[in-house]
Amino acid sequence: MDLLGIGSRVKHPAFGDGVVVRLHVAAYEVCFMQFGLKMVGKEYNAWQVVERIPEEEPVTFTEAEQSLVRILRAWSGVSLEKVPLGDTWKNGKMILQADGIQPKELPIDTFFHKIVMMRDRLRVLEQNINAHKKLDDEDKVNLQQYITRCYGSMTTFNALFQHREDYFVGESGKE
Repeated sequence: MDLLGIGSRVKHPAFGDGVVVRLHVAAYEVCFMQFGLKMVGKEYNAWQVVERIPEEEPVTFTEAEQSLVRILRAWSGVSLEKVPLGDTWKNGKMILQADGIQPKELPIDTFFHKIVMMRDRLRVLEQNINAHKKLDDEDKVNLQQYITRCYGSMTTFNALFQHREDYFVGESGKE
């Protein structure tokens, strides 16, 4: 029997979808979407292995934590990462002003947080489209193009990000 490594995805008949997050001598520690962490014996074979990651050398706690954060972000639609605002904009404010109307001030970090949330929700939408069982490949590609265009429209806000890897990338930036 091939042992599962950290990051292996499984479907348990009682607990549903889960991911192996830690290995013990005789058991896997699995994080299930609806039931949290559960210990499952390594000899257990009634579950479906959705994606097998080979057992490797021990993984550091930080690596396991980063894997779990990526998994939770993908499944929950909630941003768990702290995306840093560019240093230029820290403690700044945004002023919206129109003729004849009193200006509206907004802390720039509040505005930035909303942009990051929108980016995260676009990513989740993208994942849901790609995983949708009833959409055919052509429909998925067509919807994906709209999401890519949304990213392209959001590139204006890249000036707010501290790190380039957090930038929005539109069609021209895709490889």
